[in-house]
Amino acid sequence: MELTRRQALAGAGGMAMGGLLPGLALGQTSPGAPQRGGTLTVQLTSEQRVLNPAIQASTGVYVMASKIVEPLVDLDAAGEPTGVLAERWESAADGLTHTFFLRRGVTWHDGKPFTAKDVQFSAMECWKKILNYGTTLYQFLDAVETPDDHTAVFKFSRPMPQGLLLRALPDLGHVIPAHVYAGTDIRASPANTAPIGTGPFKFAEYQRGQYLMAERNPNYWRGGGLPYLDRIVWRFIADRAAAAAAVESGQVQFSPYSGLSLSDIARLSKDARFTVGTKGNEGNTAHTVTEFNLRRKELSDVRVRRAIAHALDLDFFIENFLYGYAKVGTGAIPSSSAAFYVPRPAPYPFDRVKAEALLDEAGYRRPSRNGQRFAQPLKLLPAPWGEYTLNFATFIQQSLREIGIRVEIEARDAPGFLTGVYRAHEFDLTTGWHQYRNDPAVSTTVWFRTGSPVGAPWTNQYGYANPAMDAVIDAAATELDAAKRKALYQDFVRLAIEDLPVHTAVEHAFISVYSKRLMGSHNTPRWASSSWHDAWLAPA
Repeated sequence: MELTRRQALAGAGGMAMGGLLPGLALGQTSPGAPQRGGTLTVQLTSEQRVLNPAIQASTGVYVMASKIVEPLVDLDAAGEPTGVLAERWESAADGLTHTFFLRRGVTWHDGKPFTAKDVQFSAMECWKKILNYGTTLYQFLDAVETPDDHTAVFKFSRPMPQGLLLRALPDLGHVIPAHVYAGTDIRASPANTAPIGTGPFKFAEYQRGQYLMAERNPNYWRGGGLPYLDRIVWRFIADRAAAAAAVESGQVQFSPYSGLSLSDIARLSKDARFTVGTKGNEGNTAHTVTEFNLRRKELSDVRVRRAIAHALDLDFFIENFLYGYAKVGTGAIPSSSAAFYVPRPAPYPFDRVKAEALLDEAGYRRPSRNGQRFAQPLKLLPAPWGEYTLNFATFIQQSLREIGIRVEIEARDAPGFLTGVYRAHEFDLTTGWHQYRNDPAVSTTVWFRTGSPVGAPWTNQYGYANPAMDAVIDAAATELDAAKRKALYQDFVRLAIEDLPVHTAVEHAFISVYSKRLMGSHNTPRWASSSWHDAWLAPA
């Protein structure tokens, strides 16, 4: 089925972006019983070099590490929480206590038993202290009690809505072995690049810049012959043309998260050998964004940030850079969030005259018709995640030239980008993806709240601080009444738009391209980031 232009804009009301876009191919029909064996090869555009999802939350980490390291809870085919390392749970009415009853008979890949002590260590030492999104989500987690080896009791000082916790755990609830990490420098542990988990696949080999390999775990707790695959190989192929060629030749069976060029995605959608679509990515709607470093004097003035937003013709960008596979963002909560989204117009429509007037008002007048408003150019670090972010950087550079602002783009690899932006703060502007994961408190509000550790990737590391913003984020994250939570998140969106530390410019869904030989796939809303325990390859 052909992937036509502007399908991402089809359908009002917002759910089209987060669910299956109209007209995209729908999964595959099983040719029979699952087959054992085979190697699934996956193309990734870049490598993270950290394979511990308990300390670094990212789809780039999950797409590899979640097959090795498992969370307490994941989402099922209907998008509802389902137990993984936790069999069941119960919560106190006041939201202060959540008890998880853990699965028995689970062992780590090194043969040691999985116990509640591992959950306690992961939650208190990693999720709360280090994990980039977890430090905000778990800030009111006071303790995890372990009355026995198979019970973990989470104690909060302020209410934690059960629904929020359960929808956070698939991304912010991976458990690592305490016996490996306790008493060490967690961030520097060798296990971060050679992880030990409880998952269906065991770490085998990591060749930097080339590939990661994981092999079948013969002692996987699910039993029933799972997993089906013998191994998974993730190949790091940054060149889009080479990646498309690998998919077409059958060397690669899966390219996740819009890993191919949009022109190749459109072309391969016409090829009967492949499935192309957004199914299985509903839990990972993203914004293409601009982050502003408020340490830069000019950018500390909100009028300058608003001027930059008004200078961007986003409809033009979507049509000409993204082939129409996106839509203009309307706030920090995307339209795919049925529980929290409230329709609103784009807050900063393209208006070059208004942009120029705001810059003049802020005191940055052009010295001449073609003169520069700032003494020094803005330094823009684009995230190296794909075509979207690199194209957006170029588009910003071209757009700001029209209003007298010079931009210099400095491209870096993934580690260099993460260090430059989130630890060293060596940037003025940056482009990237902000992903929405089922609830604003999971991975959205962390971009706006103060308090994340320096260096924590994909958090507020750009000098933005507003006590009113912190207060509304904390209130919403601890409110048990659903209607009141929704109202609080509208206050959050309003403040984010007014203060504009981050411009959530473009909303888009991720597109998967995969061989129709790949079975048992894309059957949950965050499939690329799940375990793949029941995926298998049909004969060629």
